[in-house]
Amino acid sequence: MKNVIHFSHANGFPASTYRTLFAELGDGHALRYIERIGHDTRFPVTRDWPHLVEQLLEDIERNYEHPVWLVGHSLGGYLSLMAALRRPQWVRGVVMLDSPVIAGWRSSMLRMSQWAGLDEHLSPAAATRNRRTSWGSRDEAWQHFHAKPAFARWDERVLSDYVDFGIPQTAADGTRTLAFDRRTEYLIYRTLPHTLGTRLVHGSPVPVGFIAGTKSREIRQVGLDATRRVAGERFEWIEGSHLYPMERPIETARAVQRLLFAMGDGA
Repeated sequence: MKNVIHFSHANGFPASTYRTLFAELGDGHALRYIERIGHDTRFPVTRDWPHLVEQLLEDIERNYEHPVWLVGHSLGGYLSLMAALRRPQWVRGVVMLDSPVIAGWRSSMLRMSQWAGLDEHLSPAAATRNRRTSWGSRDEAWQHFHAKPAFARWDERVLSDYVDFGIPQTAADGTRTLAFDRRTEYLIYRTLPHTLGTRLVHGSPVPVGFIAGTKSREIRQVGLDATRRVAGERFEWIEGSHLYPMERPIETARAVQRLLFAMGDGA
């Protein structure tokens, strides 16, 4: 029986966007996920994301009889670690993909900026408010995103999956609409947890691995001191931006496999 990886996606990108990564990991593991975190009304988006953590834990408890590996990108990495802090008995270990732990004075700054509303300008939140939500055809959606510098760096298999699953056809005339509600995406950015560093003062109850993007703006903003303390030697770099799992999915999968092995995975 294959070991299970429960994967959690980044904000704005449904889990099926990562199918190329999943295919590489799938040789040794069973891959499971929630397709769109934050879209179940039972688990609303609120400050520090407690209900999103509950959504992840409910899915884990419902689907698995044994502890599983949690792997997550950005939003998903934070939720995976917070779920492990809440229910360590359900988790074998966590691999965080460019989800740097916010701690110390940066945590205080985030709390103050959220209170003052300044955090909207320090994250992608502002851009989500008026994000385009529909396109006339698959080709139009592909051309729109492929022309953007950030998306042009993506592996084309990943971009194709994003167009197919992140912008599915919603009408007989071929019209396509964003699957990830932009209001939900905005709220997730505006409620980023600032208490995680405090919760990790005494370390993590499960092993944690971390993979950082060499050109990640998020890494530069947050720093890596707290992350290195919790991950220790289970730390790797991958060439790329915060979205390196989309840019280099095969390299990302291999790095995840190395970290899982270092944490005791026998797959």
